[in-house]
Amino acid sequence: MSESETESRIDVHEYGMDRDGTKTSTNRRLFMQLQVYTGCTDADAVAKAVEESGIDAAVYLDINDPRGVGLLTMSEEPAHFVKEVRPLVNQEPFRDLTYRSEFTMLGRSYTSGYEPNLEDWLLQKPRRNALNPDWPWAVWYPLRRQGAFNALPAKEQSSILREHGGIGRLYGEQDLAHDIRLACHGIDVNDNEFVIGLTGKELHPLSHLVQTMRKTRQTSEFMQHMGPFFVGHALWQSPSP
Repeated sequence: MSESETESRIDVHEYGMDRDGTKTSTNRRLFMQLQVYTGCTDADAVAKAVEESGIDAAVYLDINDPRGVGLLTMSEEPAHFVKEVRPLVNQEPFRDLTYRSEFTMLGRSYTSGYEPNLEDWLLQKPRRNALNPDWPWAVWYPLRRQGAFNALPAKEQSSILREHGGIGRLYGEQDLAHDIRLACHGIDVNDNEFVIGLTGKELHPLSHLVQTMRKTRQTSEFMQHMGPFFVGHALWQSPSP
């Protein structure tokens, strides 16, 4: 292969770095999708149908809708959502519910290039954070940054992201809130760029984290849009890995 062909080759791998500085890569990632419904008077029937399907999932009770439920599903294979999840939600008891398309979120796990354990970061950590029975509360929302952020020098971007990420780590270390960060470029109907999931034992720290993040430079200067926000409490979850 010539030098010009090498330079023009598209690389879609995720990259990380072991603690000794060795670069690592993988082409595996986890896709996660949230679908929301209303008109549900028997949430237990929904949970039972999802459990019997064998699909990795969580079923939420919508705190802002007394007849609302949310379905979070996940897989490494995107076709899973049309081959397995789609048939599930087109039969009872989902068939009689009203689908709230404005809350649909679909994203993929990703790396920043410095994660020491790629497969855990990309495949297992999002599952643990979503399916941990000790963390039943969840806040899910999409976001889109202003285009000006992408024009900043890489060093300045990194500094802004470190400020944001550092706050999230502090909440996680104190078991207040645990995040799931997904990229959704080109696969979100509203052209959002990221989907964020926050989970935890209690709801207040999740709200507190969102409030604290508003003070960061990324949110205060470069955020174009956030939301809608789905707030749920887990009724049923697949076993946590």
